[in-house]
Amino acid sequence: MLENILEWFPEDEILIADGYDDAIIGIEESSRRVIYSVSKCIKILEDEGMSDEDAWDHFTYNTMGSYVGEKTPIWCMDNL
Repeated sequence: MLENILEWFPEDEILIADGYDDAIIGIEESSRRVIYSVSKCIKILEDEGMSDEDAWDHFTYNTMGSYVGEKTPIWCMDNL
């Protein structure tokens, strides 16, 4: 999905969350903000060895809770 987004919008600034490329589910077209699946992000952290609770705590505090400007990604609360 990331490759497609970068191909579709080559001239735009696209902010990517490190380590979560496989959790990208789309892009909000007007703002060019990447949309991530929260459940996929949690799964990525669990696959790296974190428990469900540790993955959730780490993700919500260190990733989803971070504001990095107007291009901050969108976090889709899916399948939780």
